[in-house]
Amino acid sequence: MGKSDFLSPKAIANRIKSKGLQKLRWYCQMCQKQCRDENGFKCHCMSESHQRQLLLASENPQQFMDYFSEEFRNDFLELLRRRFGTKRVHNNIVYNEYISHREHIHMNATQWETLTDFTKWLGREGLCKVDETPKGWYIQYIDRDPETIRRQQEQERKKKQDLDDEEKTAKFIEQQVRRGLEGKELEMPVYTELNRENEEEKVTFNLNKGASTSVAASSKTSSVLGQNALKMVEGAVKRKETAHSSGQTKEKKKKSALDEIMELEEEKKRTSRRDYWLQPEIIVKIVTKKLGEKYHKKKAVVKEVIDKYTAIVKVIDSGDKLKLDQTHLETVIPAPGKKVMVLNGGYRGNEGILESINEKRFSVTITIDSGPLKGRRVEDILYEDVSKLA
Repeated sequence: MGKSDFLSPKAIANRIKSKGLQKLRWYCQMCQKQCRDENGFKCHCMSESHQRQLLLASENPQQFMDYFSEEFRNDFLELLRRRFGTKRVHNNIVYNEYISHREHIHMNATQWETLTDFTKWLGREGLCKVDETPKGWYIQYIDRDPETIRRQQEQERKKKQDLDDEEKTAKFIEQQVRRGLEGKELEMPVYTELNRENEEEKVTFNLNKGASTSVAASSKTSSVLGQNALKMVEGAVKRKETAHSSGQTKEKKKKSALDEIMELEEEKKRTSRRDYWLQPEIIVKIVTKKLGEKYHKKKAVVKEVIDKYTAIVKVIDSGDKLKLDQTHLETVIPAPGKKVMVLNGGYRGNEGILESINEKRFSVTITIDSGPLKGRRVEDILYEDVSKLA
């Protein structure tokens, strides 16, 4: 059996060894060549292809180092953003996951000598929050995406608007109680001792008089209750949530156990959100400028979704096919009456008809026309959670 035979034991052993990660000092970034031992790396450095690459790098070494540094930084931050979000995590955990990819940029080709230097640089540039502990350096990604900031501001505005509505309701109730108390003075009841003038006189009770006096007494007590109600209004806002939960328990008594389970499942789905939204056969808009003005702001149809975050799209105007990340795309809101698809939230995957657009709240109202929820009207769906169907 020849030395270069594909099925020889040595060839099979070499392929098995080349699958795993090798030592960093025996890797050539310019040639993207990984050697398994010192002798192999020495032979590679003496090869003609390596010498040609060195000649290219010697013309402008700073340009190559800046390029490798930028690629390393972008890939590292992208992994940190998608894998860990804004959680606080040890920098070595992120780095080990980053280098598990065979085609990654090695740190010995960048401007940073160690992972600690790179971590300190991220803190100085304001890209991450870094802190040193006895266990090592921890990093936390700072999300400055304009869409994320706008979404947070929109949620805060909704919460403030809900609080304003509760305060208006409490003030209205207080005004109604004060109007009812205007012109009425509090009359305290006078209690007298029961005395009998003549011991032989019989004690008699007149029920009609008692009824009339009870009406007068009720009018007096109503004023007292009015003032008590005024004091109770102050805690109306605090007790609103408790009253709301008690009202729900009353309604649940009337519903069956199956209805309760279905409502709970639907509520869980409605509140659950994911960080990916791409779906086939939807129309999106290309927002990245890296592809040039030819594709910027052009509309395309998603043909295939790869790994949840990447899509193969077909440009409507030219028919070109591109492979883009979801961060380079945005949803398209059609005119009312057109078909759309929900991309995130509890109604994810359902198709519907666009009813109206609320520009102040950055949301739309749709009517679902597919699946078990057909005919249901859903309001306040954010722009980024719905897109036009092809």
